[in-house]
Amino acid sequence: MNPSQEFILTLSCKDAKGIVYAVSGLLYQAGCNIIDSQQFGDVQDPDGTGLFFMRVHFEAPPHLADAATLDRLFVNVSQQFGMEAKFHSLARRPRLLIMVSKHGHCLNDLMFRWRSGQLPVDIPAIVSNHPDFAELAASYGVPFHHLPLPTGASAEAKRAQEQEVERLFEQHDIDLVVLARYMQILSPEFCRFLRGRAINIHHSFLPSFKGAKPYYQAHERGVKLIGATAHYVTADLDEGPIIEQDVERVDHSLSPEDFTAVGRDVECVVLARAVRWHVEHRVLMNGPKTVVFT
Repeated sequence: MNPSQEFILTLSCKDAKGIVYAVSGLLYQAGCNIIDSQQFGDVQDPDGTGLFFMRVHFEAPPHLADAATLDRLFVNVSQQFGMEAKFHSLARRPRLLIMVSKHGHCLNDLMFRWRSGQLPVDIPAIVSNHPDFAELAASYGVPFHHLPLPTGASAEAKRAQEQEVERLFEQHDIDLVVLARYMQILSPEFCRFLRGRAINIHHSFLPSFKGAKPYYQAHERGVKLIGATAHYVTADLDEGPIIEQDVERVDHSLSPEDFTAVGRDVECVVLARAVRWHVEHRVLMNGPKTVVFT
């Protein structure tokens, strides 16, 4: 197969009869070859949103191998069902901007996965409010942007720093911002700018253990499970739509430092999965939650 002719179609709309037939029939009539198709209707219980979601991986004939052309082909079906639909070309690698503070385990893990070909993206920029990982970025040949925020910085100073990140976002045509343990609270304005385009990682002890050294707090309480959560960024701190979670069991024989090491490993794995699923167009927003086609 030729990546320049491969596309992912993602769509959501109110659930109705005939959606799968209409989509697959149109692609068939256009000469496309469906490679994989997944769908989900959130109508299982009274709390469901009533929405239908679909992800289709297909190969288009050469004369249709363009997202804009496919959009025009699809317009009638999209309007018929009131769809939010988008075609993603697999010939274009998603572009990431990674933000980090003083804990570099998630950053280093993502950079290794990228360099080794496990994460099919481009990373044109790393941003940090500290200078600590400039050398790590240089070792991977990625530009490092130190945008400091002094302790006690005013809201105006924080917003000015965020606007510098927004400038980098636009300059480098970024698709996704990854907060790889970036320890700053984002303003509502920045969250709106990044809506659906920023993923955060944190330990899964919230709201029990907030503040400094959560793994030490967990050790003091005799916690038996350590977990991590990756979610989209919203103005509600650490409460955005969840993409992925995982846990590891711990016991009394482990020290606080052991707890921290286990937690960092889980954070790396969970964040990497969430980022990969996002850039593979497997995650669709469903109100306050997500649908993830894995």
